[in-house]
Amino acid sequence: MKHIAGCYPKIPSPCLCLNIRRASRAVTEFYEKVLAPSGIKITQYSLLRHLEQVEPVTISELAKFMRIDRTTLNRNMKPLIEAGFIKVNIGEDPRSRQIMLTEAGKSALRTATTLWDEAQAALQEYLGDTEVEQFNYLVSKLEALVP
Repeated sequence: MKHIAGCYPKIPSPCLCLNIRRASRAVTEFYEKVLAPSGIKITQYSLLRHLEQVEPVTISELAKFMRIDRTTLNRNMKPLIEAGFIKVNIGEDPRSRQIMLTEAGKSALRTATTLWDEAQAALQEYLGDTEVEQFNYLVSKLEALVP
């Protein structure tokens, strides 16, 4: 199994929140390691991937689409703007801003997507189809706590 050395089960905490946070950190670290050659972090990849689906879009619309707050989105956009991966234009209303991918952003996203596909396949193989199905159900159920 590419990228995954073996199974190292941890002793779960009685706190479900702590267990979910630990798992989230481990999965994030795993994706970061696989994406490292692209120079893009998993949060940046997610932002670029979401933007690709809805561009051009306002910051507020993208934040809503990604289910994150505008402040977090603005903070996560800064390094991508500085890297020349996304550009911000004045929208129809001078107070709004439209964001879109640049050609460099599209190229970086293609490179990162190849690596993301590897990470995704490795994790899917590691967990197995039944567990992935259960996991997706549980994650959806947990997300529904805050609609």
